[in-house]
Amino acid sequence: MAANHPPLIRNVLSIAGSDPSGGAGIQVDLKAFSARGVYGMAAITALTAQNTQGVSGVQVVPADFVAQQIKAVFADVRVDAVKIGMIANGEIAQAVADVLAAHKGIPMVLDPVMIAKGGASLLDTCAISVMIHHLMPLATLVTPNLPEAAALLGQAEAQDRVTMQAQAEKLLTLGAQAVLLKGGHLPGDDSPDVLVSTTGTRWFEGRRINTANTHGTGCSLSSALAAELAKGLSLQNAVATARTWLRGAVSSADRLMVGSGHGPVHHFHALWGSV
Repeated sequence: MAANHPPLIRNVLSIAGSDPSGGAGIQVDLKAFSARGVYGMAAITALTAQNTQGVSGVQVVPADFVAQQIKAVFADVRVDAVKIGMIANGEIAQAVADVLAAHKGIPMVLDPVMIAKGGASLLDTCAISVMIHHLMPLATLVTPNLPEAAALLGQAEAQDRVTMQAQAEKLLTLGAQAVLLKGGHLPGDDSPDVLVSTTGTRWFEGRRINTANTHGTGCSLSSALAAELAKGLSLQNAVATARTWLRGAVSSADRLMVGSGHGPVHHFHALWGSV
């Protein structure tokens, strides 16, 4: 009788910036990977000085060293999915695109991090063109929020579902296989997301969760999505699974006492029990 082997643990690489307070960026990506049962790796694009109240400084990593980090991982480790977060500037965006172009068969989730929770700009404006023309065509899924979608398209921020879906469809024409446009900034009590791909459109519904502790939700969702795609889930199932997990993390966020501003979500809400 053949031995029963445990399922293969997938390896997921995050390419993003660092948050010393642990609420966003690389630190959150690794937490989300662990919470979703995959092995996490990280290539750092920028160091930030930030906490739950905002970003006070950014130190960008040289583009060639960002590329060197990514190449080192691929040279030694099986990479089952990639999450791309903060890319800081056009040189880094181009370097990341150049390296990843050789690995097009791997699921890639692009979270176009452009604006911090406190309103600080995290993306050099000259990088937007590189992101659109070189990173988006590599992406399995792009996960902008409404302000990011508006900035990418040069349009006003969507205030209703009709405009939101139209913008998601417009973003799809930029080359990604699918777009998950997040509706957390819509007015009202609902917080729906819309998934648009070449095979159709699906809305994912959800009521707004009453908490100020939402720091890093975008990073967390995109990382969870990369983890689920690495495990072989379909795009729709990956979105459904990642959203359910994130909603649990946001619902449990007030159990944490981190900082006096927008605190982090509770990534390990399903694992820590009553701790």
